[in-house]
Amino acid sequence: QVQLVESGGGLVQAGGSLSLSCTASYNIFSNYHMAWYRQAPGKSRELVAHIASSGGTNYADSVKGRFTISRDNAKNTVYLQMNSLESEDTAVYYCNAYRGLQSYWGQGTQVTVSS
Repeated sequence: QVQLVESGGGLVQAGGSLSLSCTASYNIFSNYHMAWYRQAPGKSRELVAHIASSGGTNYADSVKGRFTISRDNAKNTVYLQMNSLESEDTAVYYCNAYRGLQSYWGQGTQVTVSS
């Protein structure tokens, strides 16, 4: 069973930055696509950023130009650098690894942006 552990969440003022990390329990990264999702109170979970096993990336329109997803396969880790944070970015952020029908989720990390 693959386990994903997120870290790096916290409280930050609007305009600030945070960096999230997600590390897998063993090496799956070279074959899996990775993504960050978020869920704000009362809202559905939404895709924030995606990075393919090949390294290609895409982002939700709301975070383009502010967030950057990257991966380090040697460290089994995917990152989400979040800059120019806004109060609307407040949510629980989840890491996801998937390949075909296999999908794994982390437990989530809280990001709170104060205005």
